[in-house]
Amino acid sequence: MSIAIGEVISIKGTNIVIELYEESNKETLFYNGVKFNGVSIQEFLLIRRGFKDIVARVQGEYLDERYKDEESNQYIRKVELIPIGYFQSDTFFEGIKHLPMIRDIAYLMSDTQVKEIFGKPDDNFIVGETLTEELPVSLPWEKLFNTHLGIFGNTGSGKSNTLTNLYTTLFNNKLGKIIGKSHFVVIDFNGEYTNNQLVSDRNYKQVYQLDTRSDDGDKFPLTSDAFWDEELFGILFKATENTQKPFLKRLVSGRKKYIGQPNSLENYVKSTIYFALTSTAQKKEFVDLISEISKITESQGLMFVVSQIGWHSSQQKLYFPGTSDYLSGGDNDVAYNTRCRPYVDAISLTTLSPFNELRLRINVQLLADLVSGYVQFEHIQPLLKRVEASLVALDRVFNIDEVLPSEKLLSVISLRKTNQEVKKVLPLLLAKFYYGFHKQQVINQSPPQQTLHMIIDEAHNILSMQSTRESESWKDYRLELFEEIIKEGRKFGFFLTLSSQRPADISPTIMSQLHNFFIHRLVNDRDLKLLENTISSLDELSRQMIPNLAKGCAVLTGTSFDIPMVVQFNEVADGHRPDSDDVNIRELWS
Repeated sequence: MSIAIGEVISIKGTNIVIELYEESNKETLFYNGVKFNGVSIQEFLLIRRGFKDIVARVQGEYLDERYKDEESNQYIRKVELIPIGYFQSDTFFEGIKHLPMIRDIAYLMSDTQVKEIFGKPDDNFIVGETLTEELPVSLPWEKLFNTHLGIFGNTGSGKSNTLTNLYTTLFNNKLGKIIGKSHFVVIDFNGEYTNNQLVSDRNYKQVYQLDTRSDDGDKFPLTSDAFWDEELFGILFKATENTQKPFLKRLVSGRKKYIGQPNSLENYVKSTIYFALTSTAQKKEFVDLISEISKITESQGLMFVVSQIGWHSSQQKLYFPGTSDYLSGGDNDVAYNTRCRPYVDAISLTTLSPFNELRLRINVQLLADLVSGYVQFEHIQPLLKRVEASLVALDRVFNIDEVLPSEKLLSVISLRKTNQEVKKVLPLLLAKFYYGFHKQQVINQSPPQQTLHMIIDEAHNILSMQSTRESESWKDYRLELFEEIIKEGRKFGFFLTLSSQRPADISPTIMSQLHNFFIHRLVNDRDLKLLENTISSLDELSRQMIPNLAKGCAVLTGTSFDIPMVVQFNEVADGHRPDSDDVNIRELWS
């Protein structure tokens, strides 16, 4: 039995009003040695309807000043409720299936009954406690980690602690079970997870500390097949759709076609220079391109000869100033045969790094396309400039080899020491690489026998729709890739966890596909409006609490939770917390 505290006097839609008895205004009550919490905001009440007990949550209360109790001469106290589920045969079922009728009696719920609503906690997966009831909360891990997760909150609200708490608890309890079956990748913009966070045993954790400022950083391994990809080059160098992407496609397809032939690149370089210098429709850009090719191939003789070649604008020919030697074109061109041929034939390619090979192929491809009249130099020149500007940084963060990235349980890729350009491009590249690689592994499995979990901290850096520093086509490609992953990834066992300070900046399509939300303090109106429009399971009272949540406190809602919960997360132990603590000004300035 329980304690009756009032009766239903109004039902409008799903809004229920009960009139409370006078003696119900107590914070805590005891009945037959059982503790009951009194009526207050966010508490749960039972409304008995036949053999079913409807569970409702208190949303508000007020005194009805129009009526007074005849005996006590006091205004009548009324409470507004929202039904959230029901008990049938002592089992809780979430969702609105039954509604009460007028005069149905409302009862307090014991702690035991309230615990049934939240489910029986697994002592090994406890991450915090409910804010009001102070009941331990454990992760429904079997329903949580096969979904897309969103962790949102202003800076300093505790979202990094929540992210760390979730995955540290998972690894502490399931490490031996998930090795070889799942891989976790953290894209860490600020270097918060590179030490003992999440997993402290380096046998299960691989950290890539990328650095574009020096050669001392780690390099992320990419296979040749993954590197020589026109889509990847389009991402890295922000190629335009109509001219530069087809140019890169010709470059990659040509390499793929002839890579198996001995000395194919060396022969291609020699023949292209020959056709350029013996062409009857020469262009002044030939000189700069051949000069760059001679530098990359370290052909000193050719470099010297090309430095002597000039452009005769009236005759539209290349020539050697101060002499009568013109490169007039044709196989029997005297100037070419005497001055240039020996040095062109002497070109010998030693081992080139993948990035130098890319530089060489781009210049040779452009030279060949100009000879053939496929392109205009001014359309491709911006691409050359971006390639030259990017290759130094890319050479410092990538190692192009046949070695695959680490297959340890957890890979952390820190972008703390990289420049803004790499921070913008690399997460997109990594997402494309891991998604494509994982998809190929499980393409014939249903359901997938392996999972990959990508955790993106500070996700607004790469999923923002508000960025004005990039072209619309680049922004569209970036968002389309992540939208494809979040819409299609689940069926391939590829799951995203996004952590961000500004959910309103993230694509609405991406936000709408997240299954579960951990919402810390947010105060911006745009963020709050987005949550209101995106999360159907978030009730009005929980939504109103978000701007005033304490540090470490979050609203949990989504497909893995029966009802929205306000949870105070446990603080991760020293030595395992993310490296994002506030500066202790008292200690610093003492």
